[in-house]
Amino acid sequence: MSDYAIYDVFTGTALAGNPLAVVFDADRFDDAQMQAIAREFNLSETVFVRAADNAAHTAKLRIFTPGRELPFAGHPTVGAAVALAHRRLGASVPGNGIDLVKMLEEGIGPVRCAVRIDREDAGFAEFDLPRLSQRSQVEIMREDVGAALGLDPHEIGFENHEVSLWSAGVPFMLVPVHDMAAVAKAECDAGLWERVAPMADGQLALTYVYCRGGKHHTAHFHARMFAPGEGIAEDPATGSAVAALSGAIHGYDGLRDGHHSLVIEQGVEMGRPSLIHLHLDCTGWELSHARIGGEAVRVAEGRLLV
Repeated sequence: MSDYAIYDVFTGTALAGNPLAVVFDADRFDDAQMQAIAREFNLSETVFVRAADNAAHTAKLRIFTPGRELPFAGHPTVGAAVALAHRRLGASVPGNGIDLVKMLEEGIGPVRCAVRIDREDAGFAEFDLPRLSQRSQVEIMREDVGAALGLDPHEIGFENHEVSLWSAGVPFMLVPVHDMAAVAKAECDAGLWERVAPMADGQLALTYVYCRGGKHHTAHFHARMFAPGEGIAEDPATGSAVAALSGAIHGYDGLRDGHHSLVIEQGVEMGRPSLIHLHLDCTGWELSHARIGGEAVRVAEGRLLV
């Protein structure tokens, strides 16, 4: 039997953010069993914690959507890092909190996470992007994207931001729109999207619609993510999408020299508001380092009987 916990990630409030199942001591499960368990939980992602290949690392993570395995994803990384810290500390959280570092092995490679635990059921984790976002040059017709998302072509694009394809491990078609009203209007037609979206990193690009601003006063960008081909009509918080977006923000907004701290708001339209923290370090005009972080709160725990 294996214990599991459910965390709401990219939020400090239970029943908000993006729910994640974390299955501990998962070495006994084969690929087919992990996929079946992920379908059973039917969350956007389930993460299986296994023994690390490198004894110096904390754990090896296998990340599954209801339909397939992913090499990397943000909210499972944050949630698993906080869950592993809670599992190690138990009820022994110091009154002034504790800072930990976790090295997690994922399909994309080792991921370094800094974790802050302030109470027994919640924490904050931030990880270094194992791969910086890169753009793929593809021809994308605004009219086709608009038809697939229920948007008029004139609603797509703002300032110098245009529809573009970026990936930091998972490819996303980034679709900038004028304002929050246009973001709220978007609805993804799975059949049309499958015909419009390009392939990258061996998979069909997912959809990330974004604009400047947000409902929360700290938000710099407001976004929604659609992945109907993955069995996910909409996702309330997507770290891998923000990882991809980091390249577009750096490129289109002309960030240079120094540290840039941003907050991306997602999940508002679903009633599960999330805040994803993005930190970009630039040397000259080059993006040299990027980190993504957020809170996670434990909402349930149990035991798998299979």
